[in-house]
Amino acid sequence: MPGYHIDFQPVGRRGECQEGESVLECARRLGVGISSVCGGVGTCGKCQVRILSGSVSEPTSDETETFSPQEINAGWRLACQVYPAGDIKIHVPPESMTTPQRMQVEGFEMEGPFEPPVRSYDVRLELSSLTNQTADAERLLAALSQQHKVDCQTLDFGVLKTLSPQLRGWDSHLRAAVRGKEVVAIFPHSGRQLGFAADLGSTKIAGYLIDLTNGRTLAARGMMNPQISYGEDIISRIAVATSSAGKALDMQALVTNALDQLAGELCTEIGAKKDDIIEAVVVANTAMHHLLLGLPVKQLAMSPFVAAVSRSLDVKARELGLHFAPGAYVHVLPNIAMFVGADHVAVLLATEIWREQGPSIAIDIGTNTEVSLVYQGKITAASCASGPALEGGHIKDGMRAAGGAIERVKVTKEKVEYQTIDDAPPVGICGSGILDTLAQLYLAGVVDGSGRMKENHLRVRNVEKGREFVLVEAGERDSNPPVVFTQQDVRQLQLGKAAIRAGIQVLLEANDCPEEKIKQVIIAGAFGSYIDVSSAIAIGMLPALPLERFRQVGNAAGMGAKRALISLSQRDTARTIAAQVRHIELSTAPNFNQTFTQAMYLGKYRLKQGKREELV
Repeated sequence: MPGYHIDFQPVGRRGECQEGESVLECARRLGVGISSVCGGVGTCGKCQVRILSGSVSEPTSDETETFSPQEINAGWRLACQVYPAGDIKIHVPPESMTTPQRMQVEGFEMEGPFEPPVRSYDVRLELSSLTNQTADAERLLAALSQQHKVDCQTLDFGVLKTLSPQLRGWDSHLRAAVRGKEVVAIFPHSGRQLGFAADLGSTKIAGYLIDLTNGRTLAARGMMNPQISYGEDIISRIAVATSSAGKALDMQALVTNALDQLAGELCTEIGAKKDDIIEAVVVANTAMHHLLLGLPVKQLAMSPFVAAVSRSLDVKARELGLHFAPGAYVHVLPNIAMFVGADHVAVLLATEIWREQGPSIAIDIGTNTEVSLVYQGKITAASCASGPALEGGHIKDGMRAAGGAIERVKVTKEKVEYQTIDDAPPVGICGSGILDTLAQLYLAGVVDGSGRMKENHLRVRNVEKGREFVLVEAGERDSNPPVVFTQQDVRQLQLGKAAIRAGIQVLLEANDCPEEKIKQVIIAGAFGSYIDVSSAIAIGMLPALPLERFRQVGNAAGMGAKRALISLSQRDTARTIAAQVRHIELSTAPNFNQTFTQAMYLGKYRLKQGKREELV
């Protein structure tokens, strides 16, 4: 019997599903990473997919226990239990993807206008002679005016320094890149015109290389922010930068060198050079924005936490130490206030949530989490000090998302099931696994609502610093040491999740909007793309709303940066959005301390005026 054609979306992987092969088995063979904590026996419910078209096998008993009849009718199935009965197309949601696969899904892009700030023109110059001794720069400006009706009045000085020998080397035939009324780069007439967009996060940097002739993404990749060596949180980095002028310069050099390296790697990937980049856009939170630009940051850590500048900026790339085209600019989107910066403006821009009446919430989860509420045409935002615990920091066996990191967990009274990245022997727990672990321990009754770990499971043991739960026994796979989740880990995660939940609640109460009225919650950011939303709800990090109201959109800040890179009108829109947002400083909000305390509790509940109401 011949196989059937299978199409996995949105990863774009296609191939043949062999006879007797489940969708999960086929996905693994084709290199599509789908989570499966239980190993494919149908008990964990982590491999949820949606059949978009085509015929498949009838639902199994495991599937009817996992999904409602309405969900099954809508196409939801377990990849390990469903078998093709014809050619099929499948949607794999972000929460069902393994970490390496999720990293390939940059973000869900919406179509936007293509109006690049830099345009290139093919130009042929008249040859100079004893009877035509017009200077090279003036001949170029005149040719742009005559051949393309471009009113260009100046050349960047870096362009001017190389213009004469390049003109003669290219037989007076070239392409000129014009930004406004300035020539910012010249190329051979067959040269490339590239743009670079970057989301400069506290922990990670995401970079994108764009063809500025058509707006197409040519390459994308990420890297760790090297400033993390100076501290995982923003306040620590500000303290280092303000300790001496030399340290501030070191901090700036670290991040500009990283951006330069990332741009170079992307160019190498497509066979281009860094000086083919004629425009860049960078988005970041306010602190990272200031550290990149070499602006003073001391005032950011002192009440009333005022930024040096909030408006959008255009800075020559060379002034930041970036080795792009001689006259290339870096456009930096506007900040909002305090630590709600240009990266959150980019999230609002990319998701277009700002256009809605709401109530809708946009949340970009990270070491510093930004939250916006859109309600009745108004946008209110806050910054939450969620800390590094959600990404593995300050967790005993926490680690970054790399091979051997536990990313999915299932706890029962009898055993612990887990999945590691690359199916490698477990060496630690990454962010999504940390969240899963706390949710599973709470649901299994090992941790109570206050966060106290109890001695009611075979895997709980008392050690010198308190209790801990053994996820992986020593030597369980290879000769690796045990992987544990401690009482202190629970407390660290409670602090992080309480900051986020309290921030959401403050915005709701400031706008007199009941929690249950929220129509949608857009979750952005690298960590936000990895989490199991049901786990986040189970521990009270997110409001207890129906799952269909949540949407995980990947790196929306990066998508917003890309939009701003290729569209002048999107830059205008970003400025409009930033001007409309009302910022709330959480510490000054009524009942904030009481709300934060109540948000420390685990479970499903409603918050109101600093009080907590348990939900059944």
